[in-house]
Order: sequence, then structure tokens, then C-alpha cells
Amino acid sequence: MMLHIPGVLTPEQVSAMRARMEAAPDWVDGRESVGAQGAPVKRNRQLREGSPLSVELGQMVSAALLANPLFFAGVLPLRVLAPYFNAYGGGEHYGPHVDGAVRAQRGGLPPVRADVSTTVFLSAPDDYDGGELEVADAYGTHQVKLPAGDAIVYPSGSLHQVLPVTRGERLASFLWTQSMVRDDAKRALLFELDTNIQQLRAAHGESAQTVGLTGHYHNLLRMWAEVA
Repeated sequence: MMLHIPGVLTPEQVSAMRARMEAAPDWVDGRESVGAQGAPVKRNRQLREGSPLSVELGQMVSAALLANPLFFAGVLPLRVLAPYFNAYGGGEHYGPHVDGAVRAQRGGLPPVRADVSTTVFLSAPDDYDGGELEVADAYGTHQVKLPAGDAIVYPSGSLHQVLPVTRGERLASFLWTQSMVRDDAKRALLFELDTNIQQLRAAHGESAQTVGLTGHYHNLLRMWAEVA
């Protein structure tokens, strides 16, 4: 399931983060964070992992996502890996790849199983040409280029790439989440059920039907969730 989440970050947050990132000295080759499969096709820059700025901005992104009801409903997060920040320009790109299944964490924290990938766009679409996130799934190939502050979430097992940026610069944050429900099809069913319950409740108020459907939602979640 691919899910567009608008307005994760406010315009003020985006502007402040961009100013800090553009003035930062600690940009490194993006290949530092990938393995043997990704390195040959990855050409971009990243804020150094674990740098004070990367940690500070990452906490802002994580807090905004975890406070967003749509992100929580669609992803059902259990563990969220500290966000990374990248930049593309001058033809930089990231060719077709699949994200690694398990990501290490710093500080002795347990590893994170990468179920869901998230990109939070920090550049407006008019700021750059190219740079679309292209994701292939069972329903075809989708190109994504969202307003600054918006996020896209998609299964980490999807084949995806970032197309070359031919003008301007594309800034973004990206991260991985271990979901309480690892199977994407089950997460999609739960999200659709939850969305319909909320729409019924908004249109008609609480009723025996919404209470019953909410019970079904939680019993399915109880059946499928892994919280250890």
C-alpha cells in the first residue's frame, strides 16, 4: 500500500530545516549507508549519520510523523529508525533497488525490520526537475513528487528508485519503520476498515454498527499484531 500523508511538517518547519541543512558542513557520500547492492546505483549526498544536526532534525521528523493520525493508521508503527536526510542535484540519482530487510540502530538499540519506507519531501516540486520517487508494485509503476512537508509511505520490499535531478536540488528525509503488522496486505485491510469506520462515525455518529466494526478492527489487530 502506498499512502500520501499531507502536511507532516509545517511550512515554517520545512524552511527552518532547509536553512540548517543548506548551511551544514557535514554532507557525505550517500553510499555510506548502503550495502553491496545499492552502492553501484546510488549517487547522492547525505547528512552524516549520527551528526548533531542529523539527530536534531531527525527527532523533529519522527515526532511529526508519530503525532500524525494518518501515519499511525496506515503504518501501525512499532519501531521507527532515526531518519536520514539526503540531497540530489546535478544529475544525481538512486537507481532501482529494494531496501534492506533489517536495519541496525545506534546506541545498542535493537535492530529494526524495515516493513515500511517513508520519504518526507523538503523541496517544493517547482524547485527541481526530475527527482521523482518511482515505486513499482503489483498495480504498476508510480512516480511521486510531493509538496514540501508531505510524506509518502510504501512497502520497503517494493522495487523503487529516485530519478535523476536535472535542475535545482531535491532535499528530503527518509526512514524505515517496523510495523506491528508486518504483512502489507493485512495493514492495507486494517487501514481501509479504520478509514471506513471513521467516515461512518463522522457521518452518522456513534452507533451499534460502528461499535461492532471497531470491535472487528481491534480483534483483527489483536490477531495479527506483533508487539515484542
